[in-house]
Amino acid sequence: MRRLSLAIALTLSAATLATTTFVMAGETPAPDNAKAYFINLKDGDTVASPVLIRFGLSGMGVAPSGTEAPNTGHHHLLIDAPALEGDSLNEAIPVDAEHVHFGKGQTEASVKLTPGKHTLQLVLGDWSHIPHNKPVMSERITVTVEATTQAKSP
Repeated sequence: MRRLSLAIALTLSAATLATTTFVMAGETPAPDNAKAYFINLKDGDTVASPVLIRFGLSGMGVAPSGTEAPNTGHHHLLIDAPALEGDSLNEAIPVDAEHVHFGKGQTEASVKLTPGKHTLQLVLGDWSHIPHNKPVMSERITVTVEATTQAKSP
């Protein structure tokens, strides 16, 4: 009877672990003081397209993707994308129009945005594009892109 109880307890424990989602971000550690931020933009700014966006990072260094070095990563710019959270923090950041990768270690970019409101957020990825543990992300900001007017020909 005791063996049967132990077997049932172990089976239930294994089943619980197999179906539990762990949210802990990637495995690459980040210093507690690491911070990503926009150097030249703030929430509520009105800008013209293309927008020059300068990426800031403190407490860590920038390295190209594929470079596995302590306390380094490369920038990803989220444009009108939902915040990364839950399981998405354990996976490589997607590559699409909403998730722009700067895997060469770039620290600024000229980005074309359509007129209107846009949300922007920086997320630092490790050598394999996975957010660090703890994630290094900027505040999510909203900017308004002005419509440009072009002179009409007579």
